[in-house]
Amino acid sequence: MASDDLAGALAAVLGGRGLRVQSYDSGPAGETPAQVRLRKNVCYVVLAVFLNEQDEVLLIQEAKKECRGSWYLPAGRMEPRETIVEALQREVKEEAGLQCEPLTLLSVEERGPSWIRFVFLARPTGGILKTPKEADAESLQAGWYPRTSLPTPLRAHDILHLIELAAQYRQQARHPLLLPQELPCSLVCQRLVATFTSVQTVWVLVGTVGMPHLPITSCGFAPIEQRGGIKVAVLRLLQECLTLHHLAVETKGLLGLQHLGKDQTDGICLNVLVTVAFRNPGIQNEPPKVRGENFFWWKVVEEDLQSQLLQRLQESSVVPINR
Repeated sequence: MASDDLAGALAAVLGGRGLRVQSYDSGPAGETPAQVRLRKNVCYVVLAVFLNEQDEVLLIQEAKKECRGSWYLPAGRMEPRETIVEALQREVKEEAGLQCEPLTLLSVEERGPSWIRFVFLARPTGGILKTPKEADAESLQAGWYPRTSLPTPLRAHDILHLIELAAQYRQQARHPLLLPQELPCSLVCQRLVATFTSVQTVWVLVGTVGMPHLPITSCGFAPIEQRGGIKVAVLRLLQECLTLHHLAVETKGLLGLQHLGKDQTDGICLNVLVTVAFRNPGIQNEPPKVRGENFFWWKVVEEDLQSQLLQRLQESSVVPINR
C-alpha cells in the first residue's frame, strides 16, 4: 500500500466508514483465534437511550423474575444472524413497543472480549408505547420519565451515567455521529490508529506484512485477556514492536465499529485511536524506535488528515470504551 493508499485507509477509519478485515498482525500466544459465535463464546448486548424534547427518558419495567418491577433502559442480548442495529430495533420494539432509529453510538462497555455492550442514542419513529395491558415476558410496561426524577427501584444504577452521557451529547456532541458499518469479521479484533505526536507532526504505526496497512490485533479468550480487557490485545501488539517500559500507551476511544452478523460471522472489529508517548519526553521529537521489520512509523503529511488526527486527539473526539 503506497502512501496514497495509507492516506485513504486512514481517512476511511477517521470517517467511521471502516475497512474489511483481511488478516491480523498480532494474536494471543499459544492460542489459535477462535471463530466467534454468539451464545457460544461471546455475548453482545445492545442498549438504547431515548430523550425527548421535555428532557424525559424512556424506561421499561422489567418482567424477568430476578428483577421484576424494577426499571431500566431498553436493552438485551443480540441474537445470531442479527446486525447490531437490527438487534437494537428488535429489543426496543419488544420491550417498549416502539420502532426506532439509532442516531449514534454513545459508548462501548466491555468485560473482556467475550462480553461487550453497545450503547446508542436513539429516537422513536413509530409504534405505540407499551402499557400494562400488553405486559409479557419481555417487559411489564414502558414510559417517559423526567431525567432528574426517575422511577424506583432501578434494576441497576449503571444507567444513570449513560443517561447523563446522552444528555451531554445532545447538548454538545463530543464526537461525530457514528453507527456500525456492516462489514463481516470472524474475530473480535481491533484496528489500531496508533499515533505519536511531536509539535504539530503526527506519525501513525503501520504494519508491513503483505501490503502496508493499519495494524490489527486479535483479542484472545484466555483468562488473562478476559481479566485485563480488550486493552491487553493492544498492548500485546505494541510490545511486539516497541520497548514499552519507557512509553505511555493510552487507548483514547473508538473511531468506528464493524460487524455484520450474517452468514455466521459474529466477529467485530473496533477501530481504536491509541496514543504512544515517552514517559519522560525531554527533547524527543521522533517516534520510538521500532524493532523488527513488521512495522514502521508513517509520517502523516496530508494536511487534512493531520488536522483531523490532532483535533481528535486534543478533544478526545472518540466514542469512549469503558470497563
